[in-house]
Amino acid sequence: MLKIAAGSVVLLVAAVLAFAATRPDSFSVRRAASIQAPPEKIFPLINDFGRWSAWSPYEKKDPAMKRSFSGPAAGKGAVYAWEGNGEVGQGRMEIADAVAPSRVTLKLDFVKPFEAHNKVDFTLEPKGGATEVTWAMDGPMPFISKVVTLFVDMDRMVGGDFEAGLANLKAIAEK
Repeated sequence: MLKIAAGSVVLLVAAVLAFAATRPDSFSVRRAASIQAPPEKIFPLINDFGRWSAWSPYEKKDPAMKRSFSGPAAGKGAVYAWEGNGEVGQGRMEIADAVAPSRVTLKLDFVKPFEAHNKVDFTLEPKGGATEVTWAMDGPMPFISKVVTLFVDMDRMVGGDFEAGLANLKAIAEK
């Protein structure tokens, strides 16, 4: 009886690992919001890490988070590093490219709770009197991430934060 139970557990684990191996090698999370403000008003809020504390959902998850800034104050080369609680972890963002007032691209590197290297894009597209702001993150899915995402949906987990951040950005830009 014990051999059958152990064999069943081994078979189940093997099946989960085999299924995880079939998962995509990359992920993408995107959220968008319509903001009743011109791109020129929204762009500086994204392009300057010093202004993120006003709208980023991650800032509110750990108000005691240690932050450091380096490089230029805004735009390409600006760097924001943080070390915080389990919800925000530890990492670094660098503005890799900025095209005023339409796009900001970030290189996002996590150290904790797990290592990850992702690309983040904010695009701002005028639509009448409003601006469609899209927050997107793309990155590789190493095998361990494939296993984790069988149990935790990355889009649902991160997408909710993106929605909250865009709602905060909207509230500030529409003042």
